[in-house]
Amino acid sequence: MRAFIFPGQGSQKVGMGADLAVASAAAREVFEEVDEALSQTLSTIMREGPEADLTLTENAQPAIMANAIATLRVLEQEFGVSLADKGDCVAGHSLGEYTALCAVGAFSLADTARLLKLRGQAMQAAVPVGVGAMAALLGADIEKATALAAAAAQSEVCEVANDNDPTQVVISGHRGAIERAIELAKEHGIKRGIMLPVSAPFHCSLMQPAADAMAAAFEDTPPQSFTLPVYANVTAAQVTDADAERDLLVQQVTGRVRWRESVEAMATAGVTHFVELGGKVVGPMVGRIAKDAAVTSAITMEDLEALAKEIG
Repeated sequence: MRAFIFPGQGSQKVGMGADLAVASAAAREVFEEVDEALSQTLSTIMREGPEADLTLTENAQPAIMANAIATLRVLEQEFGVSLADKGDCVAGHSLGEYTALCAVGAFSLADTARLLKLRGQAMQAAVPVGVGAMAALLGADIEKATALAAAAAQSEVCEVANDNDPTQVVISGHRGAIERAIELAKEHGIKRGIMLPVSAPFHCSLMQPAADAMAAAFEDTPPQSFTLPVYANVTAAQVTDADAERDLLVQQVTGRVRWRESVEAMATAGVTHFVELGGKVVGPMVGRIAKDAAVTSAITMEDLEALAKEIG
């Protein structure tokens, strides 16, 4: 069995998608459609920067999605590889879940871009800049990270945001609590904590205003039926029902990204090959979780050509 997986925020970089757009009309069409949907030249920011603009949450989220969908379209149109034929399920890390849903037809490309733009704006607006923070805990498993978060909270919010793999967990909450967690990390048997360069404390209860905004957005743009099952971040379980997925996307804004458990669930279900499209971020995480699985990450035309030959 094969899973197609999609990266989340942090995988953006200036120049992303530029070579693919030069090489393929299918990729150019994706970037043009996203530009039109957002009424902005996001593709120019992706290609030329400045990096500060690309890193803005409201730009980074649709940009990462657009790059991954462009990669998928090239695979499908240039190399004749159908996701529905060659995949058994899909998953994505945080915003990557929206990319996965776009890939299997739950949202149109234009709607996905608009939803992610709104999601980025709402997440940024939920907490004033400087009030929240996130930190990566290196050498931490979920038990150690949970205990540390509880110890550091001290009446503030400090919660596990991302359970990425057996060696890395991300926490999120009030800046003071996150700073305390970094100071206490070694006492909890954790190698170290590193403050992340993010503009808001994603995937914690401070994001409730953004969750409310997404719930309202889905009133007008609900997910439709999709062609392959999606493994949802907040349950680490397979979803096939569009209404259920809609509720899970709202919960995802404040909920933990259970990536390690999602990969374990896919592996338990029989997935032996994970294909990351549009990045080389979640693939390495998979390698640390499902050590016997084959992992392929595809970004360039050369990557896609090799992948097409591999999966035929």
